[in-house]
Formats: sequence, structure tokens, C-alpha cells
Amino acid sequence: MKTISEAGRGLYGLVNNAGVLVVAPLIEIEEQDFDFQMDVNVYGPYRVTRAFAPLIIESKGRISIIGSISGTLSSATWGAYSMTKFAMEAYADALADEMKSLGVQVSLIEPGAYRSNIGKSALERMAERNQAADNLQFKAAMDESIDWLRMFESDHGDPGEVAAAVMKALFDDNPKPRYLVVPTQEQAYWTIYRAIERMVEQNHDHRFSYDREALIKMLDAALARQSGEVVP
Repeated sequence: MKTISEAGRGLYGLVNNAGVLVVAPLIEIEEQDFDFQMDVNVYGPYRVTRAFAPLIIESKGRISIIGSISGTLSSATWGAYSMTKFAMEAYADALADEMKSLGVQVSLIEPGAYRSNIGKSALERMAERNQAADNLQFKAAMDESIDWLRMFESDHGDPGEVAAAVMKALFDDNPKPRYLVVPTQEQAYWTIYRAIERMVEQNHDHRFSYDREALIKMLDAALARQSGEVVP
């Protein structure tokens, strides 16, 4: 903060990009690992944004937050990580609502599986802490997750696509509130399908449930607003 202020150029853009991954069943994850996951992925964006908010507000700049499709999807052994990314969904929504009156625009970038060192770092941490899938009740799920982690270095999409989305969020005239960026159609499908499925679960079997016709009208209205149409 002091270094940037003394440079005299102000601060227009902030990108919250730090992230770590801990893979473990929720009923077995060690508290130290859980705290590590939360400290970087949740407290990190909160602390950094809070520190630099005055400079961003002064320049009426932009804030980009790196979330994940894991903010919509979750599965066995990925719970702690997904919790942090679900938190970023709420954080970005609330922050955007708070900052808009101050002239600051906030965007959430939701990447799929792209090449990075996050899997390597997770495996190295497991090795350092002598954590083996053989000792777990969820060995099959852990084995599958560990195989997935090993692929992050080579068998995933080009991370330049994520960087391009960040650039749009920072510099487009009308940045989007969310940028879903995935390397495969399959990842896009399951992310959108799970969001719809969750909506259906929320709507099911209560006294204020909407019928299919009403839900389609809601969807049409949301699509119209997204395209810039005026919805009555």
C-alpha cells in the first residue's frame, strides 16, 4: 500500500489470484489443513481487497476475483476447496453491490481445469505431512482425486485463456459480473447443469414453488437482461 501510494500513479486494477488446494474427506481433514485452505483462499482476497480498497475507490477502478467452477460444483474429497470457492461467489456478489455506488466494478472469474502448479503443490504438501490415501475411509475417491491433481501440469487447458478473461474484466467498457472460462464443453455443461439442478432442488415441493411455465418466464427474463434488453 505504502509503496504504491508513494509511487504516485494510483491503483486502477486489483486481481485476487492466490489459491491453494487441499484434497481430503471433510470428516477426516486435519484442522491445520482446513485452516491453511481457508486462510489463503478466503482470508487472502478479503485481506488484500480491504487493504487496497481506498486506492481502487480513488481511481474508480476494477477488482477481479479468481473463483472456480468449484464454486458451483463439489464432490467427495474436494469439499474444503469448494467451500472456499463457494465463498468467493458470495464475496464477489456482495462486494460488487457495495462498490458500485463508489464507481468500482467487481468481476468474478470462474475457471475450469487449466494447467497450473496447484496440483503439484497439493501433492507436495501431502508428502511433507506424510498423508497417504491408504489410511483413509475414502481411498477410492482420494485415488481418483490424486490422479486428477497429477494432470494439472500437463493435461489441462492453456491458462492464457484465464488471463484473457481477467484482461476483459479489467479493461472492457462494460465488464461482466462473471466470466466462466473452461477448456472443454463438458466442463461448461456440468457447471451450468449443476446450477440449474440446484435451482430445481430449491424450487421443489414447498408452498411457494413455481411451475415450469413460471420458471421459463424467469429464465427468459434473465436472458433478456443479460443481452441488454429492457425487461418490464
